[in-house]
Amino acid sequence: QVQLVESGGGEVQPGGSLRLSCAAAGSTLSINAMGWYRQAPGKRRELVAGITSGGVANYTDSVKGRSTISRDNVKNTVYLRMDSLKPEDTAVYYCTARTKWGIDFWGKGTQVTVSS
Repeated sequence: QVQLVESGGGEVQPGGSLRLSCAAAGSTLSINAMGWYRQAPGKRRELVAGITSGGVANYTDSVKGRSTISRDNVKNTVYLRMDSLKPEDTAVYYCTARTKWGIDFWGKGTQVTVSS
């Protein structure tokens, strides 16, 4: 089992920045990839960014160039830095971890609201 706890969400003005954190606990040695998804009201959950255990990152097109995902394998924590935030970035952001057995675990989510 892997437990994931997100933090760092909140309300920010358009053009602002946020850094989300997700701390993993439990069977952390089994974790391969980690990532962030988001779900806006009335929309499907979508992948925002992912990162492998080796640090290879990928991003959805809408956040490329203004977001950075990183991970600290010693602290078992993954981060998502988002700059130039837009109202359409408003969503609940979920941390996810995939184990080497292909099992996915999810955090409970953290709300990000971009509003003036």
